[in-house]
Amino acid sequence: MLIAKDSRILFHEAFGNADREEKIPNRKDTKFNLGSINKSFTRAVIHQLEKQGKLTLDDPIKKFLPDYPNPQAAEKVTIRHLLDMTSAIGDFFGRRYNETPKEKIRTLQDYLPFFADLPLEFEPGTGNRYSNGGYILLGLIIEKTSGMDCYGYFRENIFKPCGMLDTNSFARDADVPNLARGYTREGVSAGPRVLNHATLPGRGSSAGGGYSTAEDMLNYILALKNKKIFLPDIRNGLAIAGGAPGINSMVEWDPRSGYAVIVLTNFDPATAGLAARRIVSRLPQ
Repeated sequence: MLIAKDSRILFHEAFGNADREEKIPNRKDTKFNLGSINKSFTRAVIHQLEKQGKLTLDDPIKKFLPDYPNPQAAEKVTIRHLLDMTSAIGDFFGRRYNETPKEKIRTLQDYLPFFADLPLEFEPGTGNRYSNGGYILLGLIIEKTSGMDCYGYFRENIFKPCGMLDTNSFARDADVPNLARGYTREGVSAGPRVLNHATLPGRGSSAGGGYSTAEDMLNYILALKNKKIFLPDIRNGLAIAGGAPGINSMVEWDPRSGYAVIVLTNFDPATAGLAARRIVSRLPQ
């Protein structure tokens, strides 16, 4: 947990274990799986490339991915639709994903067979549906536009400039020091906690699954505040979260009060969300 006001850290502590079997405690610089918080980085990169004139938000998918399996989606869906979750492109979680050995999912291209050939769920721009698949496509557009894989592009153009040196997307089988292992309840909410390793893809993506620390996430907030990077809708602050089995993270920032609250956990939702909301409710306004 980290609480800061402006750039001053007021509270920063770690609790519990990063590895329950080896009894390795979480530290203040332990790297936690962020889940979907990574989508915020993807959005920042898209706006960065827009400012560089390498794309526009109204560009269709087909401009960058001419071989996309669904021609109707390639023609109709724009980058803006992907960003705003109005693309009508489905999620990659489902039967195909569940039946695939997770260690084989290591690049953004590896995610496409789970959703890319499916029909659009509605006319793009007329509805809203959460879409991890859409953020895979944004990552592929980043790769096509920049000439780099998205992992390297994020590292060089977001993480390093923002001072987020412990933030990255790691392969599931990589030997990464000081990394929290995720623990999920088995079967029922009161069941024993077991490792979530089998549910993780071989590597995360532009839709989620990267790792970071509480202090790195504060540096991300400060970079947004100081306009080192840009998101168009942060006038009222930032509230981003990620959750999956054995993963739950929450980042909240109120620019009016200056307070930032960051809670990263290796337990199921809504562990971080409940803690963060409790902290926020007690802060001065």
